[in-house]
Amino acid sequence: MSDLFYLTDSQLKRLRPCFPRSRGVPRVDDLRVISGIIDVLRRGLQWRDAPKEYGPHKTLYNRFIRWSERGGFDKIFTALAARHDVPDQLQIDATHLKAHRTAASTLLGDKGYDADWFRQALADQGITPCIPPKNNRKNPATYDKTLYKQRHKVENMFGRLNDLDTKWIATWIDLTPITQPPFM
Repeated sequence: MSDLFYLTDSQLKRLRPCFPRSRGVPRVDDLRVISGIIDVLRRGLQWRDAPKEYGPHKTLYNRFIRWSERGGFDKIFTALAARHDVPDQLQIDATHLKAHRTAASTLLGDKGYDADWFRQALADQGITPCIPPKNNRKNPATYDKTLYKQRHKVENMFGRLNDLDTKWIATWIDLTPITQPPFM
């Protein structure tokens, strides 16, 4: 079984209207190149280590840089974020996160987020907090213990990121003002 990543036809169809126009020479296979870019970024590979099935690594790199400069990825992320699909729950960690106020109907957080003002702000936005109370609370707030156990998925993700070779991420030569915002 191949571990290569490819967008589905429906995913590519949703993204295609956001692609920058081709200038001059027609682009090579969008499915192959965009899937290759996503795979390189997802795995934290260097461009030259991209699997050959995606085509020349220089093609992947050049498309990534050109589209970043022209705002192609900004258009894609804006279009995807503008969809009206609202997730059922949102999970946060101590890492700084910005979420639109309508991002979810439930928010899972650790004890560090247990504050009356924070719970009230969530309630004002129609978001149900699932935050265990701090041990020193006089009137402990209730929370869904079964749902809270799902929070380990966030912790596992951050643990996996920490286990990666983060040197490449920290010293990524392509982190320029043009390419950094969509991917960090």
